[in-house]
Amino acid sequence: MKLVKTAVAAAAVTAAVSVAGAAPAYAASYGGECGSGYSVVNSAAIGTKGTVFLTYSSATGKNCVVAKRNSSGSAVLLEAGLAINPVGTHWTVFDGGYYTSYAGPIYLSAADKCVDWMGRISGTEGGKRGTNCG
Repeated sequence: MKLVKTAVAAAAVTAAVSVAGAAPAYAASYGGECGSGYSVVNSAAIGTKGTVFLTYSSATGKNCVVAKRNSSGSAVLLEAGLAINPVGTHWTVFDGGYYTSYAGPIYLSAADKCVDWMGRISGTEGGKRGTNCG
């Protein structure tokens, strides 16, 4: 009987770890918002509200950023920013407004440069600095 209880307890712990480590089923996914030829090269969670995607097109040498909510709904403040590292006090390209699903796409020529990029949803920010350097 003790062996059965131990096996059940171990299975429960394994299941809990699997669920805690898994990405939420409602996470935003990139849907080609930047256009053809752009592929996701990096992404970051925007808290539990969505994801910001950094894409790149080798044909154009441009990066593109889109900040997406996990699910569409009533319009909320959505923002996306992109700059060559270091960003300084203002984003080189920026989109912000009250949107139902995503902010962007915004584009910047950044071949062989490090970029700073971010997405913000209702005050919660995600993104990275000094990445994708060429």
